[in-house]
Amino acid sequence: MNKELRQAIIAGNWKMNKTRPEAKALIEELKPIAANATCGVIICVPFTNLETAVELTKGTNIKVGAENVHFKESGAYTGEISAAMLTEIGVEYVIIGHSERRQYFGETDETVNLRTKAALAAGLKPIVCVGEVLEEREAGITEEVISRQVKLDLAGVSAEDIKKTVIAYEPVWAIGTGKTATAEQAQEVCAFIRATLAKLYDQATADAVTIQYGGSMNPKNAAELLAQTDVDGGLIGGASLKAADFGVLLEEASK
Repeated sequence: MNKELRQAIIAGNWKMNKTRPEAKALIEELKPIAANATCGVIICVPFTNLETAVELTKGTNIKVGAENVHFKESGAYTGEISAAMLTEIGVEYVIIGHSERRQYFGETDETVNLRTKAALAAGLKPIVCVGEVLEEREAGITEEVISRQVKLDLAGVSAEDIKKTVIAYEPVWAIGTGKTATAEQAQEVCAFIRATLAKLYDQATADAVTIQYGGSMNPKNAAELLAQTDVDGGLIGGASLKAADFGVLLEEASK
């Protein structure tokens, strides 16, 4: 982390977990744990929990994010949620292009780009996910894949807006598999993402962007991962569902 240039952020991605009573219990448990964190604290929760989360986190340092957003303002898009619907209830962040959305629900770099621009236009701060699958890493084309994703996902995004955007590097092979990229691997790709941003914009702009690691960060490996210069926090899955584990990550990111 380089806190002189950018904010470190720990963002929980609850995925499809927690009923409203369960969400309330977890948030109440998180509030005192997060109170002393100096890093950014975000919980990205299922749509059914958004209003509960926004209400319960008022007056705290915990920000609320959604797990997806559509790129149209309204219309015949059954099951989708617009950016305006999210901002109206007080949501500040949104995850876009998570590998599970790409894998299971047909997200492409084109739709990620449309969603990102729609989110920014509505005042949301996107957490844009990029990352390679195991076959791509083993084929030695990680940088080619990441470069393509970054360029396509952020096409047309201004330098001013990219500073409001968080990028999450999630090696797909390390999500929910128990595998974790080494700290060196995480640093290598996060540094490459920053170098790509510097080419697209300029170095000062690239240095201002928070780049998270999103591949099974947990209390055991957080310190080593967060010690890397270009790893500015984490997009956290399983560990975000346990207040104590999430608290350890907040503590490490606040050092």
